[in-house]
This record gives sequence, C-alpha cells and structure tokens, in this order.
Amino acid sequence: MRALISLVACFAAIGCGAPVSHAGPQTVEEAKAVRSQVERTDEEWQQLSEDEWRQMLTEEEFYILRKKGTERAFTGKYWKTKDEGTYVCRGCGLPLFESDTKYKSGTGWPSFWDQIGESVGTEVDNSYGMRRTEIVCNRCGGHLGHVFNDGPRPTGLRYCVNSASITLVSESEESDHDH
Repeated sequence: MRALISLVACFAAIGCGAPVSHAGPQTVEEAKAVRSQVERTDEEWQQLSEDEWRQMLTEEEFYILRKKGTERAFTGKYWKTKDEGTYVCRGCGLPLFESDTKYKSGTGWPSFWDQIGESVGTEVDNSYGMRRTEIVCNRCGGHLGHVFNDGPRPTGLRYCVNSASITLVSESEESDHDH
C-alpha cells in the first residue's frame, strides 16, 4: 500500500506541473540570448540536433517548435495583441508574418491571412484522427501551427499560430536594426 501511495504521489508531482529540468534556458530572454550568439546558414539551422535545440529553447518553445505541440487557446502571448511589427520564428528569427495581416479569428490563437514571401511551408498532419495542413518555418522546420481555408479576403486563409513559436519585433526595433 505504501508503494502505491508513493507511486501516486510521484505521478501527482509530475502531472501537476512540477518543473522538468533540462540544460536549456528557462526564460524567453535567456533563449533569445543563446540563439543570437551564433550566426547560421539555412542549412545549418536544418541540421541542428535535438540537444542543440534544447540548449536554445525554453521547454515550452521546444515542445511546440520541435515536438509539434500546441498551447492552450486564449493563453498565448500574442493571441489578442494589436502591436505593430513583424512576427519572426522564435527558433531561428526568420520573418514570417506582418502585423497588418493579423486579425481576430475568435479561435484563441494568433491568426494571420498571409505570410511573408515563402517563409512558411506546409506539411500534411494526420494526427488526432484529423487531416490538417501543418505550417512550419521554411528555414528551421519549426512547427508553427496550422493553416485553414476559412480566413478573410484576399487570401481566404487562416494561419493559426502558437504564440510560443513566434516573436513580435516592433517597428521601432526593426528601424534600430536598419541603422
């Protein structure tokens, strides 16, 4: 009986959000600092190992970008923001979406009706008994979310994106980088 109680207590600690430690950064700021230390080519981004990604990403970022996870609706940082700028891949920094293509979809995730150039790729996703179109960063292959054909004009698309897979670079930050 004691063994059963110990086992239940162990599972409860794990299931109730007990921190799982890994060697990577714990905050988004720490993760950004680690990523910015090394310049990489597109090919080098695609060849990073799981351990290298763990060193650069927080647990949540790793779960979403590398393990194709999903954050809960209405919980992500960007689902209702109206700030202007460019949304870039949280993994590699590739510009993905402009804020003027973001719209309120009512889904609880940031939604965009267009991507920047060819920055976002697609893959077939047959998980959970559904057939969906997954969207990925075309530089590092990081999972961003899914795209649906129920968006507004002019594209009719809804790029439904996890906040933890993107970072908003404000227009003032963009102009600082230009000088």
